[in-house]
Amino acid sequence: MFTSPSEGTPGNMDRHHYEMFTKFGDDGFLIHLDNARGFGRHSHDEISILSPLSQCCMIKKKTLLHLQLLAQADYRLSDVMRESLLEDQLSPVLTEPHLLALDRRLQTILRTVEGCIAAHGEQSVIADGPVEQSAPDSGQANLTS
Repeated sequence: MFTSPSEGTPGNMDRHHYEMFTKFGDDGFLIHLDNARGFGRHSHDEISILSPLSQCCMIKKKTLLHLQLLAQADYRLSDVMRESLLEDQLSPVLTEPHLLALDRRLQTILRTVEGCIAAHGEQSVIADGPVEQSAPDSGQANLTS
């Protein structure tokens, strides 16, 4: 009845895929599925999803300040999420290991930004307002020329 061209992959990379519904013969149709595994496995961090950040090395100042705040002990991301989800009718939405993984992943993001700043300088990486400059040279081809 269903055929799927996608196979499972590590992490959260196989979350989106499609199935071909063929119960009624050749006149089948595609169904796009999202497995809603947005938090993935708590024990596996899919680093490849940071590629846009690590390649472009740009982040809005306001976003960075929010992330830095959520890394502070008084506003820890896992604590904020835990409190936010307490009232959810489906509680518990996330297990404790998943909540702790949020803190670990946030530190990975902040280390990536620190690496960008070390390589390209704070002014090139942290955008105060609308970005009008090109991203630091990351070895990628310039497709706008």
